[in-house]
Amino acid sequence: MKARLPKGYGSGGANNIQQLARQAQKLQDDMEAVSAELEAKEYEAAAGGGAVKVAVTGKMELVKVEISPEVVDPEDVEMLADLVMAAANEALRSAAKEKEERMESISGGLNIPGMF
Repeated sequence: MKARLPKGYGSGGANNIQQLARQAQKLQDDMEAVSAELEAKEYEAAAGGGAVKVAVTGKMELVKVEISPEVVDPEDVEMLADLVMAAANEALRSAAKEKEERMESISGGLNIPGMF
C-alpha cells in the first residue's frame, strides 16, 4: 500500500526551501529597517511633575537632561539625583517597549535569538 501526501507536499522541495529562505531574508530586512528607525528616534520622559526631563535614543543613549532651577537644592542633591534617574529609566523603558512591540509585530511572535 502506497501512502499519498496531501496536494503540494513532496513536490518542489527545493522551491519550498527557496521560498522559506526568501521569507527569512525579508523578515531580517524588515527587522533591520525597523531597528534602524527606532535607533534614530528619541523618547522623552519627565519626573517630579516635569521638573526633570530627559531624552534617550532608541540606541539607549541619554541625549538630553533638563532640570528646572527651582528643584536644584544644594541641601537635597539626593532628591535631584532620584528625579533624574526616574525620568531616565522611564524614557529607557519606553524605548525598549516600543522596540519589543514593533519587532514582535514583524516576526509574528517568533522568538528569534539575538534579534531583541
